[in-house]
Amino acid sequence: MEVILLERIAKLGQMGETVKVRDGFARNYLLPLGKALRANAANKARFETERATLEARNLERKSEAQTVADKLDGKSFIIVRSAGETGQLYGSVAARDIVEAIAAEGFNINRNQVDLNHPIKAIGLHKVTLHLHAEVEIAVEVNVARSAEEAERQAKGESLTSADAIYGVDEDALKPEDFFNPEAEFEAEEE
Repeated sequence: MEVILLERIAKLGQMGETVKVRDGFARNYLLPLGKALRANAANKARFETERATLEARNLERKSEAQTVADKLDGKSFIIVRSAGETGQLYGSVAARDIVEAIAAEGFNINRNQVDLNHPIKAIGLHKVTLHLHAEVEIAVEVNVARSAEEAERQAKGESLTSADAIYGVDEDALKPEDFFNPEAEFEAEEE
């Protein structure tokens, strides 16, 4: 099916272009969301009459997205989750969680604007890309940690995936005698 794009769509084309797409993509996504019109003579004429309005609206959306991107630039968001000693999360951090963390800071973005191909499953600092507009994207840092204190330590560059980092215990210096007293068994038997 051929459609006329009403806005720029990544990997497809610019506003005003006539592109050929699969029928399902057009019927289920582009047409219902108002991102395209079927390519026929009547719609081409309609697009040409509305072109100035569409370009102005697109420019306005882009400038709003750029304003938000400028405010988000360099920001780091902390998400607290429980995790094991190796840093593996018991759950995961999905796009919904990132949107909630950003909303807590006063920014309003949608879940579909977060580019997260796989959920985050380990503590640490993660770069996440936000697509605020077809032409505006920004990378923010998501700091996933067990507590706010650990998040601060991670932000300074410290790795928190060892017992030394978590508990202040040097794993290499531990000996079996630190865990049990072999003579304690014999003392109990003699009594």
